[in-house]
Amino acid sequence: MAEDAVRQRFIDALARRAAAHDGPVRQILDARLKALRAEPAEAVADTAAAPPSRGPLAALVEHIARHAADAEPHVAELKTARYFRSTWSRLSADKRLTQSLASVPPNAGPLHSQQLVHRALLLMRELSPAYLQRFMSQVDTLLWLEEAGRLPPAGEGRGRAR
Repeated sequence: MAEDAVRQRFIDALARRAAAHDGPVRQILDARLKALRAEPAEAVADTAAAPPSRGPLAALVEHIARHAADAEPHVAELKTARYFRSTWSRLSADKRLTQSLASVPPNAGPLHSQQLVHRALLLMRELSPAYLQRFMSQVDTLLWLEEAGRLPPAGEGRGRAR
């Protein structure tokens, strides 16, 4: 019974959508409406009870997962690359901490916003250096995105000789 109400709402919504269109789109929607209205509600209930078929996206995800599992031993990251990445991340976080300290005015009080940020970053490094590295990486990404948003789109704002 509830399925009939849902089906009827779907048909009504499709009819409203069809009324808003003309030409080939209207013809397609009208044909779909006609088919829905002709199809008995019991047939729809049987279809709803059947499990959904797998679409092309699900097949693609399965294919990628299968090949990723096969390729994993060959694509394993080298220990040296992992070491350099972690070292670079740690050095970058330390550099950001130094920049944070440099931005604090010498006469900043204990509740000055830059002083609070610097103390929070120091505590973060003390409690969880790995978390600080990830946090700084995210901050760097956000700063880069903000800077990229300020740049004029390609072809605009750049002096071209005519």
